[in-house]
Amino acid sequence: MNQDKEIWMQVGGGSKTEQQIASLRQLTLILYILYASCWVLGGVPAIVAIVINYIKREDAAGTLYESHFAWQMRTFWWGLAWAVVGTITALIGVGFIILAVLVIWLIYRMVKGLLFWNDHKPMPL
Repeated sequence: MNQDKEIWMQVGGGSKTEQQIASLRQLTLILYILYASCWVLGGVPAIVAIVINYIKREDAAGTLYESHFAWQMRTFWWGLAWAVVGTITALIGVGFIILAVLVIWLIYRMVKGLLFWNDHKPMPL
């Protein structure tokens, strides 16, 4: 917890309590799990996660978790955009390459986010 507090103070300080920071940390992990669970459960967990990201984004402002929220949201929207492009272009064969690269990119984004979360670091944006 002290490491979170120290990093949080470096990132922007603010009026968040240690309990609020701990809650944001836990929520951030839950969101990563929701996004990752899409591989098994389909797209519904990602839709739930993006809605939570938008609802709780203001609560994360000024903390290191603000960068994680931005990372998750960008991953969702760019992933969705490339999934649409890949699906449409799959009819001509190119889409399968796009979708394969997208899978690798999404795995990279989730792993990097979780590693930074684990190390109590903000995401580089």
